[in-house]
Amino acid sequence: MELVLLGPPGSGKGTQAKVLAERFRVPHISTGDIFRKNLREGTELGEMARRYMDEGQLVPDDVTEAMVTDRLAQQDAIAGFILDGFPRNLAQGEHFQPMLREAGRRLTAVIHLVVGRSVLITRLTGRRVCPKCGASYHVEFNPPQVAGHCDVCSTELVQRPDDSLETVTKRLEVYDNETAPLVAFYEAQGLLMEFDGELPVDALADAIVSRVSAHG
Repeated sequence: MELVLLGPPGSGKGTQAKVLAERFRVPHISTGDIFRKNLREGTELGEMARRYMDEGQLVPDDVTEAMVTDRLAQQDAIAGFILDGFPRNLAQGEHFQPMLREAGRRLTAVIHLVVGRSVLITRLTGRRVCPKCGASYHVEFNPPQVAGHCDVCSTELVQRPDDSLETVTKRLEVYDNETAPLVAFYEAQGLLMEFDGELPVDALADAIVSRVSAHG
């Protein structure tokens, strides 16, 4: 079961990846986690990535692809994977197929989570965090008992800069320009499966598992 999750920020990819990993009994592989592990452990690829990051440059696709190839070759991913955050652009998508073929593997499907723009913005801008204890809330989906204050320590909650409307809008624009073209790319290969990302978490996971399992 070798799946890629596609969807804009706020579409619930990370949440679904964890649920699906449990259902299919394969690892949830996040490119963010791969980067952090390589940087933390000081691997050759990690040090290579760090040089670009220290200079304020994007890590080249070939370095990212090498990290993903290394991760997919590890024992726990031999039986399959749920990949979240890769490929991130069309060039990575085009290189990913040969990467898998060289390893004697192929994608089962690409799961595309479709969510309306207004819902994405509500999800992404509504987060509030406690600057003292780190507890996290959402003004609509997980509000504190007392508006604007932490349930744990009563500290006034704040909105992180990454969750501001301006930053969220930029993140969505980057997705539209860089990652969204992968939808047509995978659709042309007959691999794309679209799902309503606004469904409740369990209902969405049920729909994905049912369709993917039938696809076989």
